[in-house]
Amino acid sequence: MTERILPDFDPDKIARSGQCFRMHRKGDGWFLIAFDRYLSIQPAGKDRFQFSCDEEEFELIWRNYFDLDGRYGEIRDRIARDDVFLNRAYDYSRGMRILRQDPWEVTLSFILSQRKSIPAIQSTVEKLCERYGEERNFEGMRYYTFPSPERLVAVTCEDLRTCSTGYRDQYVRSAAAYFATHTAAFDEMRTSGEDAARARLKEINGIGEKVSNCILLFGLGYRDAFPEDTWILRVLRSEYSGVFPKERYRGILGIIQQYMFFYGRCAEYRELAPLNALQTTG
Repeated sequence: MTERILPDFDPDKIARSGQCFRMHRKGDGWFLIAFDRYLSIQPAGKDRFQFSCDEEEFELIWRNYFDLDGRYGEIRDRIARDDVFLNRAYDYSRGMRILRQDPWEVTLSFILSQRKSIPAIQSTVEKLCERYGEERNFEGMRYYTFPSPERLVAVTCEDLRTCSTGYRDQYVRSAAAYFATHTAAFDEMRTSGEDAARARLKEINGIGEKVSNCILLFGLGYRDAFPEDTWILRVLRSEYSGVFPKERYRGILGIIQQYMFFYGRCAEYRELAPLNALQTTG
């Protein structure tokens, strides 16, 4: 067991933020499966959390995974004071962090995310893991690892569809075939630059602009990637007349996007008129 005091860290917001699909609430804590490991997190007082791993594992894996060295508390100073929406989005989302996930898991998960709700994505991911991952045990808890490209490339479209992949079965096979063959591709993309990595990802059947940006942000560490899904596009239209000042937020643009996404989907915001419009006309 490892215990840490972690300001600006909220596992519940991370689990509900739509960036990962194997992190869930359990009792008064949370659990997740990543990098073939099972981790539980329990609250232990104000800003204090207990992790079900030893100190070495925490420092080697989970510190980076949760981006705990990122200075999220300083982001408020970068937000324009007259941007009412974004200031409220920051307050609502504070504690959420951009995870540094395994890029293959991100790739497959967001290929599956197309035209699916978050619960449906979670269900499909778990079905694939149970059928094609490896069974493991952690303190009596059975779980399954994420299936490798090499494992999935041998699976037929018919079998994939039994996991509720739908028409995405061909996209899963295309991605699996590519990364099973190009084993160094993700390492190369990490150093090629954002534009080159995006272009390479989009060469794979089933990966377009939005999915490629999710992979860049959540899997490859490009913090200026800006995925635009239905929720983000709604916010951009209602709050920014379709034009968001991206240059202002270089270096943290992807984090800002995630605040916008998380707040833009919540009932609290959807019940309000456009906030920036109210500021402008009031």
